[in-house]
Amino acid sequence: MAEAAANHHRSIDPKTGFCPQTRTFHSLRPHVPLPPPSLSLSLPQYALSLLRTSSSSADSDGDTDFIIDATIGHRLSYSQFIAQIRSLAHSVRKNYSLSQNDVAFILSPPSLHVPLLYFALMSLGIVVSPANPLGSESEIAHQVQLSKPVIAFATSKTSSKIPSLKFGTVLLDSSEFLSFLTQSDVDNDVLNRAQVSQHDAAAILYSSGTTGRVKGVILSHLNLIALIAGYYHLRQLYREEEAPHPVPFFTVPLFHVFGFFMLARAFAMGETVVFTKRFEFEGMLRAIEKYKITYMPVSPPLVLAFIKSDLTNKYDLSSLLLLGSGGAPLGKEVAERFKEKFPTVELVQGYGLTETTGGATRVIGPEEAARYGTVGRLSENMEAKIVDPVTGEALPPGQRGELWLRGPIVMKGYVGDEKATAETLDSEGWLKTGDICYFDSEGFVYIVDRLKELIKYKAYQVPPAELEHLLHSHPEIADAAVIPYPDEEAGQIPMAYVVRNPGSSITEAQVMDFIARQVAPYKKIRRVAFINSIPKSPAGKILRRELVNHSVSGGLSKL
Repeated sequence: MAEAAANHHRSIDPKTGFCPQTRTFHSLRPHVPLPPPSLSLSLPQYALSLLRTSSSSADSDGDTDFIIDATIGHRLSYSQFIAQIRSLAHSVRKNYSLSQNDVAFILSPPSLHVPLLYFALMSLGIVVSPANPLGSESEIAHQVQLSKPVIAFATSKTSSKIPSLKFGTVLLDSSEFLSFLTQSDVDNDVLNRAQVSQHDAAAILYSSGTTGRVKGVILSHLNLIALIAGYYHLRQLYREEEAPHPVPFFTVPLFHVFGFFMLARAFAMGETVVFTKRFEFEGMLRAIEKYKITYMPVSPPLVLAFIKSDLTNKYDLSSLLLLGSGGAPLGKEVAERFKEKFPTVELVQGYGLTETTGGATRVIGPEEAARYGTVGRLSENMEAKIVDPVTGEALPPGQRGELWLRGPIVMKGYVGDEKATAETLDSEGWLKTGDICYFDSEGFVYIVDRLKELIKYKAYQVPPAELEHLLHSHPEIADAAVIPYPDEEAGQIPMAYVVRNPGSSITEAQVMDFIARQVAPYKKIRRVAFINSIPKSPAGKILRRELVNHSVSGGLSKL
């Protein structure tokens, strides 16, 4: 057995990570040790243990700020944050008869209370399920139906969207909730009381999946521990002695996988997180200057805003060392223009899905950052295949196919949707990403296109099927199709092709308004074309590619 393993390792190409026998790519990153999977361990316990052993954050149990709300200037130090997590966990345990693996739905704009809830609830073995506070009532109802929460945490403004639940909805802006954070008789060991298995669900995050309507992605404590372990151990390896204290500014929402894992990662590493209640470009520039921000997770439209805006000249941005771009592909030209304007800021890309805990590949260090267009190398402890979508054959480096991923950060599945889980995760644990990619001769991954039909609006995913379903419900619309339309600022915008009913004179504005009333702002249709019929295959499938080509060429007579 050991001999077979040794032979297998010998046959992995050290440059690409490809093994010709198994047709599998292996990570070229150093192996990262993970806690034994049988050990009871929650994500908050693991993050706390890293915080305490991290030499750079020796003072992080004390007065170092962990999180700052730049909108109102409120902040919590590490010691205050840990004390409030304990107090909140104690209060939830005392006031509600929640059981381990119960789900708590969270619907709140960004605030200091959201991270406290995540850590307190997960340490009790309760599954957190945060959703977009801008979601419409029908979207929230669908999410609640999937995750089946027994309790919700919301604000006075968002609570009306949540249906009635077994233990009700706790208002985060109520005096009752605020009293939960300041209990004095708290057992210091409250965060270790629950025996949480690493295989238990930690969070249900909402994603469009690889097709169709919104899905609830079940991420385990192990998924999140594995992701954070990678960042932590690699930082120890690549660390520079004179590096300043890391101060990230979060432009990504905390309910999104990107914000969710970055928050846990920042805590484990003793960093100081700065966020604002509502993202606004100049407000962000002010925060960079005021708090000496060192790095930021961003989406490609924000990189473009940095390039195009003259406001950047008004502020001292010299503390900024790195932008990590994710959520959608970043064009080579944009990366080059950014580097011209900000030569001292490293711009790196990463790639991940909600289904891979937000991670999968990433760029590390200035040498890799100089390779524009790549999303980096396969993350530590991960394997990949490039599969021909037609033949199902696994392909070697340089060949394009669907990216399949396997490893400890791959989700448990979709909640309440066994069919979708089976379509996305095969019996050997391979996750089919729906993205067309290739590996180059040095193990760098490039994203070419999407098999899936999702529209990437800024860092959000918009499923066309959901919007088509709504359009079909309009009495004056006979048929409709929604496609991605290229947009420099947003990446893509949802565009609708609409077939009017005979006698109807419905306008573009009426179509857009009809959808806008029913969906979150990022899902709005922003362009409409009227057409005689929607092109379809003999089986009735919309020929989206024809519509995409048609929309870009602009000639309405051809269809």
